[in-house]
Amino acid sequence: MTVAETKTSQSGQTSGNPEEEVLVVEREEHLVWLKLNRPKVLNCLNRQLLRCLLAQCDLLKEDRAIRVVAIIGSGLKTFCAGADLTERKGMTQAEAIEYLLLIQKTMTAIEALPQVVIGAINGSAYGGGCELALACDLRVMAENASLRLTEVTLGIIPGAGGTQRLPRLIGKSKAKEMILTAAPLTAAKGLDLGLIHRVVPATADGDYHQPLIDEVRAWASEISAAAPLSLKQAKMAIDQGFDRDLDAGLALEMRAYLQLLNSKDRMEGLAAFAEKRKPVYVGE
Repeated sequence: MTVAETKTSQSGQTSGNPEEEVLVVEREEHLVWLKLNRPKVLNCLNRQLLRCLLAQCDLLKEDRAIRVVAIIGSGLKTFCAGADLTERKGMTQAEAIEYLLLIQKTMTAIEALPQVVIGAINGSAYGGGCELALACDLRVMAENASLRLTEVTLGIIPGAGGTQRLPRLIGKSKAKEMILTAAPLTAAKGLDLGLIHRVVPATADGDYHQPLIDEVRAWASEISAAAPLSLKQAKMAIDQGFDRDLDAGLALEMRAYLQLLNSKDRMEGLAAFAEKRKPVYVGE
């Protein structure tokens, strides 16, 4: 079953009014958009939105037609403000723990998708919103946006992977600075650190940041030209091999490589190279 076939039932629609969809799902050939759609509350992550994201991950991991997943927030000022503190305020301790497990599960599901996941950071990404960006493979950011892990100022710590993913992405020392001081990270600084891969101009209008969308579409088009099984195995080898010693990592790489030897896409790649044409990959 494809995302397109389940858009109405799984996109977060709570009534016939599209404005009440907490997650808008839009498919464009090999790219699918997951658009956080709670602009009145800065796209913060309540339980409903997290469950919708999790449901989409369950669908997407089986969808071989999709090669790139992009996540963006609605509006021009906020990507995601993190946890819905109004919802959290009324939770019992048991419910708060359940929420923490839910947000951790959702971030892990996004990170584990076989497709390439691009975070399109259209505005401020604070707390869980920053952690959502960290769970993506690649990050494109508007030049006036910022990332910030604010949890220590609220009497807690990042609980959706921030203390673990950020050091792996920018190093322990820089991650400590960002987490322990709750300092915002600009797009320019993120680019210098290698956390942000591309930056687009701030100028935009409308419901979504169009220059950001255009940049992601262009990048997704480039990525989608590659063999999807190769993208999947390369991503898996990097993610699962990163914390292993070199010998274990090389063994993992070999197993991933062997998965591709008899694939139709590998044969197509060799044939296209010999015939001096662009390959047509089908993900088999």
